[in-house]
Amino acid sequence: MPTVLVILAEGFEELEAVAPVDLLRRAGAEVTTAALGEGIHVTGRNGLTMHADTTLSAVGEKTFDALMLPGGPGVRHLRSDPRVRATVLRHEGLGRWLAAICAAPTVLHDAGLLSGRRYTAHFSVANELPAILTADRVVTDGRIITSRGAGTALDFGLSLVEKLFSADVSRDIAMSICAP
Repeated sequence: MPTVLVILAEGFEELEAVAPVDLLRRAGAEVTTAALGEGIHVTGRNGLTMHADTTLSAVGEKTFDALMLPGGPGVRHLRSDPRVRATVLRHEGLGRWLAAICAAPTVLHDAGLLSGRRYTAHFSVANELPAILTADRVVTDGRIITSRGAGTALDFGLSLVEKLFSADVSRDIAMSICAP
């Protein structure tokens, strides 16, 4: 089964993390949620506290089939932590999937991975990412998947399922949850 690492920083956007994790687990992926801090409890932007599976420190150099970064105000913590950049670059170097939603594509930009690529992101980071495709809910370019925000979290998660499993699995899960 495909493996996915989701990094959670204080202030993460809950819907952007939970919806894709739920869809990936329904498909059968082995999803590991890792707290950026030293404890396993991470509080999102709306005050919901998530119990992560582990910490990023404990994950160490382990690699996964996909790396997913949720957005929200917590992206500033992702951007300022050199371990996150190293994890992104390690996964990119191995040809793994990179997925970022909302403001999290800025982490990929900081790592130099969006130059010359098609991508989308939340309008709040348009000044940093001037090539945002604002009309697209999810954009895949190579092995990078980006999405606009909480309102596109289901589309984003289903796109990850499609890339890691198949279009049929993604369609079956969408039907099972009454997603259009």
